[in-house]
Amino acid sequence: MSRDLLKTRMLSGGYRKQNVVHDIDLEIKEGELLGIIGPNGSGKTTLLRLMSRVLIPQSGNTLFLGNDIFRLSPKEFSKKVSFVAQDTLINFPFSVFEVVLLGRIPHLGRLATETKHDLEVARQSLEMTDCLALKEKNINELSAGERQRVMIAKALAQEPVLLFLDEPTSHLDIGHQIQVLDLLKTLNKKNNLTIAVVLHDLNLASEYCDRIILLAEGRIFRYGAAEEVLTYQNIEQVYKTVVVVQKNPITKKPFVLLVSKDKICRQN
Repeated sequence: MSRDLLKTRMLSGGYRKQNVVHDIDLEIKEGELLGIIGPNGSGKTTLLRLMSRVLIPQSGNTLFLGNDIFRLSPKEFSKKVSFVAQDTLINFPFSVFEVVLLGRIPHLGRLATETKHDLEVARQSLEMTDCLALKEKNINELSAGERQRVMIAKALAQEPVLLFLDEPTSHLDIGHQIQVLDLLKTLNKKNNLTIAVVLHDLNLASEYCDRIILLAEGRIFRYGAAEEVLTYQNIEQVYKTVVVVQKNPITKKPFVLLVSKDKICRQN
């Protein structure tokens, strides 16, 4: 039985003292790939920010390996947990290798310079994400798919045991979406890296995630395996649209088909 790597209890928080998520109880199991889905404004990004110390909760708490995350120093927490935001602006003409090397900051002492070990970890992170050939390129000259893989490499350079990602497939075409999620699944299985990822695409969540959290209006609506969460009743109630849910003929996972209002009206 996998242990709880991270656990929240009655976690609530948001912005300017106004809660966006409310009373969230969840556990992220060691070694799992957890998907977080829900409509726009349901609190997906806010939940990630609360669990990763970016936001301070209004109430409740988050435990990492049994310790309140705010009782850990930022440096100690960053050695174990990394976060890939949806959009990361880099305003300096850094090379890809320099960007990935920034992930080593939590492991460096004050005013210390990178060691051979730090350089090797950065190199290995680039290799794992198939970015080694890009290491000399300017980060701002990359395609969206390349840039996303580099930001994942930077997060891996922290040597985390838990990786948070906020919509890593946004702005990517379907080919690059599959590349990124195949990469995450490989890291999850081969490196035993625990991952919690926000996804908009329900079918990608179904195919890649061990368990799924469906948020609605800042609360957990359903929480479990894809078969339990991605039913047409749940999706129609939360997303306010008509869908058909079938099984993927190859993987047997739930597959969500959209139905336009025009088709429904014609049938009626």
